[in-house]
Amino acid sequence: MESTNNTIDAIREARIQKLTDLIDNGINPYPYSYDRNTSANDLQKKYENLAPGEETDDNYSVAGRVMAMRNSGMFIDLMDSSGKIQIFSHKDNLKEDKLAILKLIDVGDIVGFKGTIRRTPRGELSIKTLDLKLLSKALRPLPEKFHGLVDVDTRYRKRYLDLVVNQEVRDTFKKRSLIIQKIREYLTNEGFLEVETPMLQTQAGGASARPFETFHNALSMSMYMRIAPELHLKRLLVGGLNEKIFELNRNFRNEGIDIRHNPEFTMLELYQAYVDYNEMMVLMENMISSVAMDVLGTTKITYQGKELDLTPPWDRKTMIGAIKEFTGVDFSDLLTVEEAGAEAKKLGIEVEEGDTWGKILDKIFEERVEPKLIQPVHILDYPRDISPLAKVHRDNPRLTERFETRINGWEVSNAFSELTDPIDQRNRFEAQAKAKAMGDEEAMSIDEDFIEALEVGMPPAGGMGIGIDRIVMLLTDSPSIRDVIAFPTMRPKA
Repeated sequence: MESTNNTIDAIREARIQKLTDLIDNGINPYPYSYDRNTSANDLQKKYENLAPGEETDDNYSVAGRVMAMRNSGMFIDLMDSSGKIQIFSHKDNLKEDKLAILKLIDVGDIVGFKGTIRRTPRGELSIKTLDLKLLSKALRPLPEKFHGLVDVDTRYRKRYLDLVVNQEVRDTFKKRSLIIQKIREYLTNEGFLEVETPMLQTQAGGASARPFETFHNALSMSMYMRIAPELHLKRLLVGGLNEKIFELNRNFRNEGIDIRHNPEFTMLELYQAYVDYNEMMVLMENMISSVAMDVLGTTKITYQGKELDLTPPWDRKTMIGAIKEFTGVDFSDLLTVEEAGAEAKKLGIEVEEGDTWGKILDKIFEERVEPKLIQPVHILDYPRDISPLAKVHRDNPRLTERFETRINGWEVSNAFSELTDPIDQRNRFEAQAKAKAMGDEEAMSIDEDFIEALEVGMPPAGGMGIGIDRIVMLLTDSPSIRDVIAFPTMRPKA
């Protein structure tokens, strides 16, 4: 590592000397702007039929980063955000002052070139340089060009380097942007109104998660980064802003980090009045399959070697039914906590003091069932005691009308027939508060203002939250959530 640092230091010193030489010659190495009129990709498309050896008088200006130099700068690979094009810089075509600048250019510099279009006898589309302008002198070298940037830790910590040298990484983040754009378009076309709710909240609620706490100096009070926008979105539904609303934005949860979890993540949350969780299932299927078709041109994708079919309709299983299918145990017959706990222990599932009947079922599901749910499936009818914001199931009071969508064994959405009864909601909150008092850091507190809003009257509604980062992982075949978040949370190096 020391020898590497010494090499970088030596390169940096040499480049600083070049920087000094440029300034001494009256050249600003960091100018304010550059008048370019095309991109590398546009030129590649426009002149794809230009024959080898053929030249044109067509004149263009391009700008980008120098990725490679050959023959003392006669041939340069220039990359902009659209792609790459070759620059041909011959002494016969450049004035002496421009040749002097060319000699001070290094790989990594950002440069503007003006010239005519030609295709070399070897078939490489090129710009025959007539003029050039240094736009930004790079003082540090790029990662070694033959191996690129492959160290995972460095890639995540220094995403700017990752993007510069890895085309597939740039493609992933462009695709992420397109996926989010298409989700917004789909919902807008369906009549949904996009809204914004607070990220700083006086009370963390809307999900079972441990929040980040901060302090507001002017108001002299503790505040929380939101774990979900749910309770504020429902207030908007109470107010009648629109019968269909959604928010696509960041949530923050003070939890562990792994390939599927980052403390700061993007979630879509939406609500629709006068429907229940059945309509949410259809909406989920149609939206994700539509986005896949728009972005990838197919609803049949490959994720890490597994074939996944996103074509609607998706499979549906009750939680109890799925547990029975994969373990052979029918928990609809085991009605007490003691019975459920005893059966869980037989399955090798650890049961802790204070675990409810629903919590035990949830643990069994996560360990014995979830990893086996590879194809898209909606898991329906979660226990009431682990679903504090969902309506009681109309056919079974121990359950709720809630589903979670699983793809590749992951939860990608969570949806309810929303609880609109303020009395029932208070009782659920009180049960959550008791769990919190017993040490459950993820349990909710009682939100009196939200209960008051429900007492004003909220229409029956279906609601759903979708983990956008996981959807992007699936549609870009990315193995880790850190591959689809530009700047994932990392522990600082000492």
